Amino acid sequence: MRELLRATDPVRLSWLIALLADAGIEAVLFDAHTSVLEGSIGAIPQRLMVDEEDSAQAFRVLREAGEA
Repeated sequence: MRELLRATDPVRLSWLIALLADAGIEAVLFDAHTSVLEGSIGAIPQRLMVDEEDSAQAFRVLREAGEA
């Protein structure tokens, strides 16, 4: 797995996951449960992860969307 970015904005993360899914890339959020446990105040960023083999294409998709 490779980390694409870290963010605390759940709306942005949801949009990025949908954007990657449209490109045929499966993305996974790490630390989502930790963020909920701490009270959802946004102190712990969640990590957006993809398979290593999809990382180059995923970074390209994010750059084209102005997110990287």
